[in-house]
Amino acid sequence: MNRYPLWKYITVAIALVLGFVYTLPNFFGESPAVQVSSAKATIKVDDKARARVEEALKTAGITNNGIQLDFNGVKTRLADTDTQLQAKDVLEKTFNPDPADPQYVVALNLLSASPQWLTALRALPMYLGLDLRGGVHFLLQVDMKGALTKRLDSLSADLRTVLRDKNLRHAGIGREGDRLVIKFREVDVRDKARNVIGDSQPDLIVTEQGEGSDLRLVATLKPEAQKRIGEFALKQNITTLHNRINELGVAEPVIQQQGSDRIVVQLPGVQDTAKAKDILGRTATLEIRMVDDSPGALEAALGGTPPFGTEVYNERGGQPLLVKKQVVLTGDRLTDAQPGFDNQTQEPAVHLTLDSAGARIFKDITRDNVGKRMAILLIEKGKGEVVTAPVIRTEIGGGRVQISGRMSSMEANDTALLLRAGSLAAPMDIIEERTIGPSLGADNIRKGFHSTMWGFAAIALFMILYYQMFGVVSVLALASNLLFLVAILSLLQATLTLPGIAAIALTLGMAIDANVLINERIREELRAGMPPQAAISEGYERAFGTILDSNITTLIAGLALLIFGSGPIRGFAVVHCLGILTSIFSSVVVSRSLVNLIYGRQRKLTRVAIGQIWKPGSSTDTAATIESTAGPRVNGQK
Repeated sequence: MNRYPLWKYITVAIALVLGFVYTLPNFFGESPAVQVSSAKATIKVDDKARARVEEALKTAGITNNGIQLDFNGVKTRLADTDTQLQAKDVLEKTFNPDPADPQYVVALNLLSASPQWLTALRALPMYLGLDLRGGVHFLLQVDMKGALTKRLDSLSADLRTVLRDKNLRHAGIGREGDRLVIKFREVDVRDKARNVIGDSQPDLIVTEQGEGSDLRLVATLKPEAQKRIGEFALKQNITTLHNRINELGVAEPVIQQQGSDRIVVQLPGVQDTAKAKDILGRTATLEIRMVDDSPGALEAALGGTPPFGTEVYNERGGQPLLVKKQVVLTGDRLTDAQPGFDNQTQEPAVHLTLDSAGARIFKDITRDNVGKRMAILLIEKGKGEVVTAPVIRTEIGGGRVQISGRMSSMEANDTALLLRAGSLAAPMDIIEERTIGPSLGADNIRKGFHSTMWGFAAIALFMILYYQMFGVVSVLALASNLLFLVAILSLLQATLTLPGIAAIALTLGMAIDANVLINERIREELRAGMPPQAAISEGYERAFGTILDSNITTLIAGLALLIFGSGPIRGFAVVHCLGILTSIFSSVVVSRSLVNLIYGRQRKLTRVAIGQIWKPGSSTDTAATIESTAGPRVNGQK
């Protein structure tokens, strides 16, 4: 009746062992570290960079606790913060000899101090939020007017192309504030141009102004188009910020929209505030230009006399390249960039998608420059770098472009990422900045830990005094619930914040309710005269429905917080919902397996230690001892 099959015991045991293993990394803390990552698109951090880090620290006499290379860069563990600062200065001088033109990002960081065998099992600690780990908080204001201005400048180039294709002569196109003004000399040409613009640019409202020799079309963006451009600029900036913050190696950064034109950036664990501001404040743009392959032109440029209208840039590998100053296309025309493979050669390639205006321009350029090279540049802080410089094989129409040749799959992936989100869609300003020190975060962790520990201790004391052996079982089930919850949060690599700790404490208080229901149900059955074994079985079976109903209703409330909440509320809701799920398993399955181990193998069970039992008709509370021999007995009375 109260015996589990062997596989259930094995399942519970495996769950407990896995819970312990994946909870363990959270007790090892973090080590100070220095991270070296690339600051430019054409520079890769590889094994050579790792060897340079090792050699530089060895020469300076700085001892490290391990150097590792991952997709974010080279990370060096150090013994303490003083050594960390010394190592940062040494590596900064080694990798960036010219401070005015830094080639690498050298940033302070914190890494998990978990043993290697735990890391190999993918047992990693939970990420800690800004309030627990310390770090920096930025509030960025997106310049929506700048985004609209950028769009209007792009539209003016589109209008020139459209009117030229239709052979409609105009006297100039210019932007005046938030509108485009197109001048004409003839009324019929202006009327035709208005129809053409209306068909080709549905986002514009076009009105006629002027008379005589001063004929004009004034185009303004529709309100819905302005709203759409602002939303796109905000989303594009968030994507770009995500990619830039990867350089800092921040675990679980918070980058989210606030209001209609602001972005909140929280970087837990970042200690170098100046470096974070530098990376966030970058304003990169993407440009496509033609390469000047004229004989002797590159040599002349390197000698100090470049041909008129050209500039020298470096491509991957550091090779110089002579590029024309005229910009063919900008990143505004690029709608998507994805890595892939060439259908014919199966070489790694990058597939680009251009908008309609960009497709027309690109078709004309490729038709006129077959066999020539085209450079894709990333311009940042007034300095440009060639991301890739492919050869134009044939005329390319339809807005689908493929870049292939001389690149690996990793390079194709990196190139697509740079092209897709290499520039900000609109300028941003930092309007608020807060720094939370690691000492304050440690104090928050200590207080949160103590509140959870003392809450658990109070619950455990009450349950053991009130329910005796069943109270001990309830406490062990509650401990397993906490173990499972922390293990799942670590396995999911969730971010723990102060509201999350509050949710853990609340989960403990709520999880014990299920065991109280079970224990009281068993008491009811014992009061009704049922034998102890049957009372235990009926208590668990009949209490399960009530436990399930109460937890489902609470879970619905938690899901509502998760769906409609934001920031700290969502953090609370995530832990709360996971805690409800783990509490059902621990309070029902784990606790019953323990009870079955204690009482299940006793065929003639006469006693269960479940505290004082009140029975109708008795003047005093009866003892917790229930005897079942010839019939139900309470204190020896039939």
